[in-house]
Amino acid sequence: MTGATASRAAALGAAASALRAAGIDAPRRDARVLMQHALGLAPEALLADDHVPLGEGEVRRLAALVRRRAAREPIAYLTGRREFWGLDFAVDRSALVPRPESESLVEAVLAHTARLPAHPRLLDLGTGTGCLLVALLTELPGAVGLGIDVSDAAVSLARRNAYHHGLGERASFAVADWGAPLAARFDIVVSNPPYVASPELASLAPEITRHEPRTALAGGDDGYESYRQLAPQVAQLLAPRGLAAIELGAGMADEVESLFVASGLVEISRRRDLAGIERCALFARDTDAGF
Repeated sequence: MTGATASRAAALGAAASALRAAGIDAPRRDARVLMQHALGLAPEALLADDHVPLGEGEVRRLAALVRRRAAREPIAYLTGRREFWGLDFAVDRSALVPRPESESLVEAVLAHTARLPAHPRLLDLGTGTGCLLVALLTELPGAVGLGIDVSDAAVSLARRNAYHHGLGERASFAVADWGAPLAARFDIVVSNPPYVASPELASLAPEITRHEPRTALAGGDDGYESYRQLAPQVAQLLAPRGLAAIELGAGMADEVESLFVASGLVEISRRRDLAGIERCALFARDTDAGF
């Protein structure tokens, strides 16, 4: 991968070998993604023209990306993109990389849209990249939404993603500590709060602990700190017949349910992710338990 005349196939093999030596789980896949990004190619073009030699600039770009990936920087931060709900999102270090398991929140809300008004008001607490807000606004064309995050940089990122998907007039964003300053009521509230217990942070993959924002991960000594803050706020912010979809850490469903029930909400369903983990709890106001 160091010569300017190396073919794409040879460079891909060298990149995969370097990543394998660094302990990357899927070195060939990651090498292919990095090469596509370095060369600005679609996957089919890379495969069809694997005999084409790389130029010197392409070699340098690929080598730099491989070094960063070998240091366990997430692929999404290297390419600046991540897919969520079939949509393309810009990502950076200001927010967590969107994960497939969070799609369970979108699924949970969409399974109960019959109870919502024609033009629902949506609130995303801890919006990060804005992936939950954007996915739901895309699926609910009559909805408007507000994304809240404590990070100015994350709010800027989420706003860019909303505009990228043509939602600039339907999505707004603000910097705040959860929903504390809000007085409005919302028909849909979603949140993926920090839920990793502080003692467990060090055991996470290096891609997470070294690169993703700690404030979006750390849930206090027992992992429930954010849920304790959110439960009473969500109860106040939820409109009659509204829905609140809350992401769950593994094994945390029962305790989270207790916290939200104590605040005047009732759990109406849970949804598992593709790994079989209870990943989303759906709540309503206790007066709406019967729908």
